[in-house]
Amino acid sequence: MRLVLPCGESAVLVEVGSLHEVHALQRAVQSTGLAVDAVPGWRTLLVTTDGPLGRLVELLEQLQVEAEEPEERAAHLLPVVYDGPDLDDVARSCGLSRDEVVQLHGSTMYTVAFLGFSRGFPYLAGLPEALHLPHRSSPRPRVPAGSVGIALDQCGIYPVASPGGWHLIGRTTSPLFEPDRDPPSLLSPGDAVRFHRVTA
Repeated sequence: MRLVLPCGESAVLVEVGSLHEVHALQRAVQSTGLAVDAVPGWRTLLVTTDGPLGRLVELLEQLQVEAEEPEERAAHLLPVVYDGPDLDDVARSCGLSRDEVVQLHGSTMYTVAFLGFSRGFPYLAGLPEALHLPHRSSPRPRVPAGSVGIALDQCGIYPVASPGGWHLIGRTTSPLFEPDRDPPSLLSPGDAVRFHRVTA
């Protein structure tokens, strides 16, 4: 079921049932040309317009989408050195060995749900259930750029150094955000991501 909620004078927030539907609706909205922007969340899509808001609401209520992953989508293989400061704690908390944590984390094809928190920070869906943990009880004041972390049912990568409360299990050398690149963010919502283990 799709719920369209007003969000100011030029935007609406659309609530849907799944992440796949969020991305499918985003693609469909962008193809109509009626939206200035369509920003995905975990189960929502914020749509802004510079035209009549009523027309946008009508479109969103009637627009039909296929809530399936597209056959073709951008895919990224990111190298990871699994030497994060929380790797041993994660293994203990999950009842696994270090190698089992690494194997599980690297065995999954993740989907970029959305970008947020900081510029280019990807929230990745698809973390194996055996690795689900709450956020750290005490966030770090500074997490190095490139750190790969897990929390709840998600995986995330810190594009720049910043505070953070995710469990850090490794780091990647792939630059996720470069202001002079077009587009600046390496990853986009809907992209596929897989990690592969490398040595330092």
